[in-house]
Amino acid sequence: MSDRIAVHTEGHVADVRMNRADKLNALDFEMFEALIETGRSLATTRGVRVVVLSGNGRGFCAGLDFASFMALAATDGGGPNLLARDDRSIANTAQLAAWVWKELPMPVIAAVHGVCYGGGLQIAAGADIRIVHPESKLSIREMYWGLVPDMSGTRTFKHLLRQDVLKELTYTARIVSGTEAVELGLATRTADDPHAAAMELAAQIAASSPTTMRAAKQLLDQAYLIPDDETGLALEEKLQRSVLQTPNQIEAVQANLGKRPAEFVDPD
Repeated sequence: MSDRIAVHTEGHVADVRMNRADKLNALDFEMFEALIETGRSLATTRGVRVVVLSGNGRGFCAGLDFASFMALAATDGGGPNLLARDDRSIANTAQLAAWVWKELPMPVIAAVHGVCYGGGLQIAAGADIRIVHPESKLSIREMYWGLVPDMSGTRTFKHLLRQDVLKELTYTARIVSGTEAVELGLATRTADDPHAAAMELAAQIAASSPTTMRAAKQLLDQAYLIPDDETGLALEEKLQRSVLQTPNQIEAVQANLGKRPAEFVDPD
């Protein structure tokens, strides 16, 4: 695996860090590939119940590394194609670096400090929860470079922001603090040490039944997309039936009644 990403598993929590600190974790092609490879690997790693996603160094991610892509474009072959697709996803390469975190079956928590611009913000938006430093700087930055958000942000931002707020932030590329991001709905809450807070929350989530937690993520993700009540209620019932009376559900009941830590079995 590329050294662009560092992964350390502690208990049932995968601590995933973008590891290009000298460039504020800016997205070159190798970083795109590493994010996709890491996400896909975690999706099938038994025992991982929660993922914490952050960046090493002074910031989460400064967005696209324009210098590296301009250098690649100057080569005879024109460099790699971020719009390329494969048959394993609905997303292209650029989109998948953020969308892969949305696709993970287990909860993902983004811990954001320093800058979180453009593609970096779209990666964070692919997480289920975003814990940010109050003074971090977030921006839907693409308009600044004459671009539109194209790393799945339009699919994720719409669940976080009112449409008029999303339009204002997109049209202006305005930088907001972590505190304002929470007020707007772009982030979940602030913490002076976002990574420590994310790891603490991850440990709490990881102590629950991983089978039920995956069902809950699937239910809540799909609930925003289902337009009618009948289909939504049917999905609730289907997923409840899928966990009811399973070994992990029975263990949750027995552990709580016995006032002891539960011993869950991870799904394959």
